[in-house]
Amino acid sequence: MTPRPVLVVFVKAPVIGGAKTRLAKGIGKVEAWRRHRAMSAAVLRRLQDPRWETVITLSPDRALHRRFPNVWPDHLPRAVQGGGDLGARQARVFARRAPVCVIGSDAPQITRADIAAAFAGLKRHDVVIGPAEDGGYWLLALNGPAPDGLFDGMRWSHEETRSDLVRQLQLHGLERVKRLRALRDVDEASDLQKA
Repeated sequence: MTPRPVLVVFVKAPVIGGAKTRLAKGIGKVEAWRRHRAMSAAVLRRLQDPRWETVITLSPDRALHRRFPNVWPDHLPRAVQGGGDLGARQARVFARRAPVCVIGSDAPQITRADIAAAFAGLKRHDVVIGPAEDGGYWLLALNGPAPDGLFDGMRWSHEETRSDLVRQLQLHGLERVKRLRALRDVDEASDLQKA
């Protein structure tokens, strides 16, 4: 029996000042904390599905044993992201599992249909990307382990992040790329009016 694919949701601990710092500059720390908790809870609740295993991958690592019952469902398995930039943390996830789909909780419009489309896309493609309207990506799915150095030289939280990723994929021979619908990440106060 083949194992179920794995959906890994990258989340930061829902503590005031610990997440959504760019959003907090526009709406304040407490309101950013509320928004982060609400988005994380909604994404985790909505995306659970028997077709895949859902794993919460946490930052900071010390949050592994904390309980946030109204945000992180207790029954979902948890892992830590570890240190380094987003590329280093994603590389660790992609080294351990296949097929795997990684998302954050910053795009509150994500649906189970999006995740199902990502896993279906891996049947004919090497990679599936969910493009974010700001030039980044809200989803990355791979069929196998990420090649060494896949995330080297990436500009994170930048309007060229997705372009950097596509370039790196091509350099590593991963050219069969499926793109999903574009979604808006909620990173700044202005994103709240558009989401």
